[in-house]
Amino acid sequence: MTKHTNEFQVWDYIVFSLMLCVSAGIGIYHALCGGRQKTSKEYLMADRQMGALPVGLSLLASFMSAITVLGTPADVYVHGTMFWWFGLTYLFVCLAAAHLFLPVFYKLQLTSAYEYIERRFNRVVRLCGTFTFFAQMLLYLGIVIYAPALALNQVTGFTLWGAVWACGIVCTFYCTIGGLKAVIWTDVFQVTVMIAGFLAVIIKGSVDLGGFGNIWEFSKEGGRIEFDEFGADPRIRHSFWSILIGGFFTWIAIYGVNQSQVQRYLSCKSMKDAQIALYINAFGLFTIVSLATMCGLVMYAVYRDCDPYTAGYVMQTDQLMPYLVMDILAEFPGIPGLFVAAMFSGALSTVSSGLNSLAAVLGEDVIKPFFNPTEEKYTKISKAVVCSFGLLSIGMAYVASQLGDVLQAALSIFGMIGGPLLGVFMLGMFFPWTNSIGAVVGLFSGLGFSFWVGVGAQFYPPYTKWLGNKPISVALCNDTITTISPFDTTMIPTTPEPYTNLAETWYSMSYLYYSAVAVLSTLFFGLVTSFITGAQDPSELDPGLISPVFDIMCCCLPKKWRQTLHCGVPQDEDDDSVQEMTMQTGDYNKTMMETKGVQADFDDDGYINGHVMVVTSQSNEEPKMKEEQTGI
Repeated sequence: MTKHTNEFQVWDYIVFSLMLCVSAGIGIYHALCGGRQKTSKEYLMADRQMGALPVGLSLLASFMSAITVLGTPADVYVHGTMFWWFGLTYLFVCLAAAHLFLPVFYKLQLTSAYEYIERRFNRVVRLCGTFTFFAQMLLYLGIVIYAPALALNQVTGFTLWGAVWACGIVCTFYCTIGGLKAVIWTDVFQVTVMIAGFLAVIIKGSVDLGGFGNIWEFSKEGGRIEFDEFGADPRIRHSFWSILIGGFFTWIAIYGVNQSQVQRYLSCKSMKDAQIALYINAFGLFTIVSLATMCGLVMYAVYRDCDPYTAGYVMQTDQLMPYLVMDILAEFPGIPGLFVAAMFSGALSTVSSGLNSLAAVLGEDVIKPFFNPTEEKYTKISKAVVCSFGLLSIGMAYVASQLGDVLQAALSIFGMIGGPLLGVFMLGMFFPWTNSIGAVVGLFSGLGFSFWVGVGAQFYPPYTKWLGNKPISVALCNDTITTISPFDTTMIPTTPEPYTNLAETWYSMSYLYYSAVAVLSTLFFGLVTSFITGAQDPSELDPGLISPVFDIMCCCLPKKWRQTLHCGVPQDEDDDSVQEMTMQTGDYNKTMMETKGVQADFDDDGYINGHVMVVTSQSNEEPKMKEEQTGI
């Protein structure tokens, strides 16, 4: 086997360009139709009228980016199929997000998730969380833009930074003019392109190798088929427990409290629609990780006797997937273009989601409270903020180019920064004794612990035995450029001197546990500090700020027992009589509660004389009605 010299053809450029044009066209359409993005509610929240299916696919596309398209198959090629267990992790993550976090955010009807933190604690804690989120998303968006540009550079010769600018500018354009509606509908289109790209590789590889059964056998012989690593040692990079436990904390920080996802939940017509969207997302995540795993097995079966990285055909493992595409699909005009379009689709969907969420958080947490602009001015400022963050994320791509493996780098960032943020939200939703001082101390303690282990691991890389690298071969390579491979199981990436016990145990921890370490340290120091400085009195809290965790997980217990588990937090007495909340029309969401003996009438626009009628009743009392000002 020799290094192929296939390059993009005219049809590949046409297919790739069509994907960019369709994405931009969706943004133009939503800029010119409907309300034309003239209000912040339409621009940032899609008028809270989106259905479950597009939101579910948008949730899927938001963080299944080019990092997934490039990184997951390469990870399976190098380390085997343990990564597939993330399919199970995603199920638990989506169930927890739908029933423990979503109800709190949805009932509060926020625009910024960090508004919850101010309601639960104070503005100082909110701003600390806001700027931590900025750091997390900008670093991540830099990786997301850089990854497909690297792939395009590998397969076409198109300049690396030209590709970075192309991706960043197109995404910034349609996100700036089209708002959240454009972002969601481009996500739907782009996730379809991503799946088509995966299927093209799997089908062509199966045909070339005599069926997927042969691919499975080749992979099994090469040690890639592995689902039974149940070791509990936290230093094992991918074990069942590190993926299930560590992966849960990593991804619940994304699907539970990350602004990009929360913003999508709140754009749904009803809480039921938002929960269905999460179920759709769970199925989609399982599908994507399964397709990506299969692509990794195809890659191994094709290169089992001539590893392109060891042979020097590619410079980084993240280039293996596009190299495979140009190797086996170049004879079909337009198909390599389809795959590169799939990579860019993943990047565009993630970046657009990030830009919109950054604009919402900056607007709601900083611009509105401090400058109080008019509605028209605020919408224009939001668009300018999206454009500015888009340009800044292009600059962050340079930082991403220095981080190495894109998949591990991305998940590490979410663990190291997203973990402490998740911890703060958990302190607020699950621990009613936490006060504002405890929340701040917990946040910075979590950041300190996660960066300690994450940065330390860069100076003291784990021994090869913990990485799970599988054997590779260059036996049939005819023009090997180098024989040095990071996959060589005899290599140990260490410093010349033996590691200290601390480095061997602490810094060798699987990157998937970074988020768990951050969350647990945030919870521990937050609670200890709260009790030392004077714990919050649970009876003074708004019950809407506390997650219904015990009502869901202990629903079979008698009501009296569940009340004890609420730890003194007052409960809404109308919970048993309220059967469903549905969001209808009007500038302020129309709330209908089915309550025995009580009816509330609304006009055609969802208003009652400038007020929203909230109906409550108690089991042994007459129904009561109260009015809440909507601010109109």
